[in-house]
This record gives sequence, structure tokens and C-alpha cells, in this order.
Amino acid sequence: MTPLRELQLLEAHRNGDPGAMGELMQSYQRRVFSVCYRMLGNPDEAADLTQDSLVKVLEGLDSYNGRSKLSTWVIRVAMNCCLSHLRREKIRKHCSLDDLVSTDSDGGGGVNLGNLLESGEPGASEHVQRAEVHSSLLKALNSLDPDSRALLILRDLNGLDYLQIGEVLDVPVGTVKSRLFRARAALREAAEYELGTDLDVSESSLGEGTGTG
Repeated sequence: MTPLRELQLLEAHRNGDPGAMGELMQSYQRRVFSVCYRMLGNPDEAADLTQDSLVKVLEGLDSYNGRSKLSTWVIRVAMNCCLSHLRREKIRKHCSLDDLVSTDSDGGGGVNLGNLLESGEPGASEHVQRAEVHSSLLKALNSLDPDSRALLILRDLNGLDYLQIGEVLDVPVGTVKSRLFRARAALREAAEYELGTDLDVSESSLGEGTGTG
């Protein structure tokens, strides 16, 4: 759904169109579930948090001021629900990123999940090695704190830029860059520990710098 269509539906809802909100929520349900599932790793919990998130979106639509894209605002609501749940329950459950696709990378020496998990047609031995790296990356991701996990999911899975991530997490752009740099470095260290060897990451999968914050 285009940003223009989102705004049209929002305006129609505010003008009393009973069908506008249903179309709007349906367009976001899959994306919100994806965020919740990858943060929690449990489909049942993700489904519950998806519903909670969409309820909060509905309740907060009247206060949406349009300063950020509606999609960014919706993801912010969903991510806040996930982070609050993780902090409240103090859980660190499995998080699947099988379909992760990264547009670029962000930290010198850090791991870009999209580059390391990209698909292809490997031979038998390469397939086994890739599966081992994949499994180790997921275990490493699970070991990260929820805030670092959130940064990687927002950047690599949802393709948000620094400004949008800052809007979602309510932090300055410079802080997003520096925290993302540290999150990638932490992920690499944890993955190398799981594998028992250094990851072979090409320069193309390394980032542009750390930023400040």
C-alpha cells in the first residue's frame, strides 16, 4: 500500500467511512506480525502482540500527527509492545530471521545478517557449512539484548533508514548509527563464539562507519 493510499484511508476513517479502517488494519497485519514474531520467536505470543499492537494503533490514530510516515508510526507501536513484553517477562526466546534481506550494512567489522544469510544454489558441502553458519547466527541473535535485536530487525528486515529507526525507537540518528554498529559487532562476536572460528565476511558486507551518539 502506498503512503498516499494510507493517508486517503486515514482521512476516510476520520470522516466516518466504516470500511476504511478495516482495509488499513488488514494491510498492516502481516507486517506487524512479522516484527512481533522475529522479536519473540513464538507464533502464539506474536499473534497476541500483533492484536495488542493493532488495538493500540486504533486507539492512537486520532493522535497521529503525520510527522512521520504512517507505516513507521505503526511499526513503532508494534516494536514498543514487543520491547515492553520482553522487558516485563525478561525472556530471551528464539527469533527466526530466515527471510531476512538487508539493503546494506552499517558497522566496520560487524555482521550484516542479510549478506550472510543470502540464498543461492550451494553444493552439498557448502550447503552444510551455510546451514551451520545460519544456525549459529540465529543462536547469536537470540543472545543479544532486545534493543540490539530490534535495531537489526528494523534495519535488515524492514529496510528502515536511520531516521525512521530513530522515530521508531525515539532516539537521535547518531545514536541509531552507533548502537547499530555495536549491535553488528556483538552479533559477529557471538556468532564466532558459536562457530568456534572467525567469520569470513567480505568488505562488501561491512559498514560505512559508526556515527555518534
